[in-house]
Amino acid sequence: MTAIKHALQRDIFTPNDERLLGIVNVCKAGKKKKNCFLCATVTTERPVQVKVVKVKKSDKGDFYKRQQTWELRDLTVVDAKDASKENPEFDLHFEKVYRWLASSTAEKNSFISCIWKLNQRYLRKKLEFVNVNSQLLEESVPSGESQSVAGGDEDALDDYQELSTREEQDIESMMETCEYAISNAEAFAEKLFKELQVLDGNYMDLSKGHIRALQEGDLTSPKGIEACINASEALLQCMSVALRPGHEKLMAVRQQQLLFAELRDTFARRLTNHLNNVFVHQGHDQSSTLPQHAAELTLPKHSPLHRDLLRYAKLMEWLKNTHREKYEGLSRTYVDYMSRLYEREIKDFFEVAKIKMAGTSKEAKGKFGLHGSSGKLTGSTSSLNKLTVQGSNSRRSQSSSLLDMGNMSASDLDVADRTKFDKIFEQVLSELEPLCLAEQDFISKFFKLQQHQTVMPPLPETEELDGSMPSRTPPQADQRYALSSEKDTVRLMMNKIFQSIEPELNSLIALGDKIDSFHSLYMLVKMSHHVWTAENVDPASFLSTTLGNVLVTVKRNFDKCISGQIRQMEEVKISKKSKVGILPFVTGFEEFAELAETIFRNAERRGDLDKAYVKLIRAVFTNVEKVANESQKTPRDVVMMENFHHIFSTLSRLKISCLDAERREAKHKYTDHLQSYVINSLGQPLEKLNHFFEGVEARVAQGVREEEVSYQLAFNKQELRKVIKEYPGKEVKKGLDNLYRKVDKHLCEEESLLQVVWHSTQDEFIRQYKHFEGLIGRCYPGSGITMEFTIQDMLEYFSSIAQSH
Repeated sequence: MTAIKHALQRDIFTPNDERLLGIVNVCKAGKKKKNCFLCATVTTERPVQVKVVKVKKSDKGDFYKRQQTWELRDLTVVDAKDASKENPEFDLHFEKVYRWLASSTAEKNSFISCIWKLNQRYLRKKLEFVNVNSQLLEESVPSGESQSVAGGDEDALDDYQELSTREEQDIESMMETCEYAISNAEAFAEKLFKELQVLDGNYMDLSKGHIRALQEGDLTSPKGIEACINASEALLQCMSVALRPGHEKLMAVRQQQLLFAELRDTFARRLTNHLNNVFVHQGHDQSSTLPQHAAELTLPKHSPLHRDLLRYAKLMEWLKNTHREKYEGLSRTYVDYMSRLYEREIKDFFEVAKIKMAGTSKEAKGKFGLHGSSGKLTGSTSSLNKLTVQGSNSRRSQSSSLLDMGNMSASDLDVADRTKFDKIFEQVLSELEPLCLAEQDFISKFFKLQQHQTVMPPLPETEELDGSMPSRTPPQADQRYALSSEKDTVRLMMNKIFQSIEPELNSLIALGDKIDSFHSLYMLVKMSHHVWTAENVDPASFLSTTLGNVLVTVKRNFDKCISGQIRQMEEVKISKKSKVGILPFVTGFEEFAELAETIFRNAERRGDLDKAYVKLIRAVFTNVEKVANESQKTPRDVVMMENFHHIFSTLSRLKISCLDAERREAKHKYTDHLQSYVINSLGQPLEKLNHFFEGVEARVAQGVREEEVSYQLAFNKQELRKVIKEYPGKEVKKGLDNLYRKVDKHLCEEESLLQVVWHSTQDEFIRQYKHFEGLIGRCYPGSGITMEFTIQDMLEYFSSIAQSH
């Protein structure tokens, strides 16, 4: 039951600022299957609210949840069913009667006793207890060791009670009958204190058990710590008793105050020395696990340390309220030793991450020259200015960039390498995130930096026995300012403890970018997601701020990667001896887009990629035209046609919505240059015939009537017959065959456009044939002149040539 109680306090009640004082395991009477717990709680803030809470274990998972809550003030009757013999059944009368069956009679009695005491202490309402043993209700808390209410952490009754009306009347009567009450205040105070001891009892007494715990209590065992917590709270309660006017002049009261101050200072010294030793020991002890964790690319978990230290959290709160200087000194000691510990762990962790990232072989380590945790890189880089566009048959695979992106050869970097990098980078972030969140949560809880503390008035120090009294505490600062200040304190502590995280992350990012600048895509997506997650938890947290700073570096590297690709396109050189084919940066853009679409799927930073796409595709367009204009071996139309066909195919396949306009433009350029190439090529097999009819059209354009063209000397019927005779079917086929071979030499194999071009050539040839026939009919009517070959002949020529190759 103790373990359950602690779990409920931690998970259910502490987050709601409540203390669990009583608990009983019950089920509904007559239904023994669905067990739950009834819990008696009080709020930690005043005015105190007392509640009965029903808590049930979740059907899904090992955690508990509130199911129902009742205010104790709404309880009217507690029916224990039988006061003379053991009986685990009992009823609670709220708005209706709830019948319960406890797991044992002892638990039931303890819970009923707790309800009675809470009612006596906080409500004093007329609550009816039926069938309850009178001894159970008449029990009181012994004046010795601190007793709990039904196993809780709250004193059963306050030692101090305000003066009753009768007591006030007695004091006033005493002053009237005592002649020196005003003239000799000290003598009257002495007499008054003696009378008060009779009237009020030892209201400022601290039990011997509490005194012993403060002076020599064990601060290493759970029981000893609990005893010290109870004693320190009791001491604080005694020290905060509100004195009536005149009471501060009582010598006995002042002596008690000085005793309390001595106990406070003694315990503060003991607690500070002990926790200092714990911090120092823990700061050194964790290092033994570093090699194992580092080799596995995991960071040591500090939850055991946090768990051990959180037992002292209430004592730290006590120290914060009573000895601020010692509390702040402990804070500095903790930060100092933990920053050293975390620096060692994080340094080793990142060193292993860098080795895994660069490769564990000697070759990889040598190539990248890893020196310590700085991640400094050495090694030669390829000169992109010297890169030339190779022939289509020898063009190498572009796996590392739009041209030759990495500092390693393309064969060394493939999808598997990038996937490996992505997993390593994600592992690093996934290890850092819970580490920082756990440490920040611990700091907030242990140093009590998420609550607004109550500042206690200063008590007289030992040297104030001369009769002088200390000044009162100045008014408290605004609560919102205090909360803000405490958040700043947490952030400053986290910045000091984890001061190595940001430079180590930046060093790792620099290494990843040096190996392959495409890694910036992975890093941008991963880092953005972790920043988004951290901001949702706490936008002002150390983790959110640090990752946000690093994200700026990652985004800068991403932009640099894009600019680098554009610069490489502009610096490309083309070979004068080989045909151009598909340009490397065109296939490089395809690879970039395929990779980016995979990486940025459902990513928060999709907008960054879309902007990069637009910059890259415009650069691709510009530089394709630049290469086409400079090409000597391959016709300009072929360079444009093939590369824009490839771009159009890529954009159509990937369906990148932000590039829809560029996809349409690429298609337009492809079809325009295909048509231009076909038309220019057709002038080669029928050159004289084409030239003749161009002359005919020129005469018509100059104003010669079509039927009078045949009277022109250079274009009469005889000249027409002469030029037609030069192109019999056999010669036409031969010319077309030569054309096919020439087109084949111009085009590259990768794009497979030969048949497309040949089919377009056939269509254009037929169109021109019909156009020539039309001109003969209009310009040479009734001449009976016809071409030496028919359209059907042409179709057979084209088909035969295509099949023969």
